[in-house]
Amino acid sequence: VQLQASGGGLVQAGGSLNLSCAASAHVIWLDGVGWYRQAPGKERESVAIITRNGKINYADSVKGRFTIWRDIRVNTLYLQMNNLEPDDTAVYYCNVDRLLRQNLWGKGTQVTVSS
Repeated sequence: VQLQASGGGLVQAGGSLNLSCAASAHVIWLDGVGWYRQAPGKERESVAIITRNGKINYADSVKGRFTIWRDIRVNTLYLQMNNLEPDDTAVYYCNVDRLLRQNLWGKGTQVTVSS
């Protein structure tokens, strides 16, 4: 399984970005999936996840601003990010449970929010 995150960029505080994660196989629907981020000097953290049974969980810091969803027709996971803040600056990664268990990560996408 390969995952490719895209859609990052430079945006001003208060702006929006929509991240995409294309999967090489039909894991987006079959497995738990999620978005994670790692800011400079910090550990990687969970941002938004969809569990295998469909439950959605958000980090407290992004609740009400970020929305995660998936389109099984195109094997793609999305993260709509609104009202971005400078503290959202990080490299964003997508992943699926079967790769997380092996600590395998694909290439992330950089999000930079200027104040």
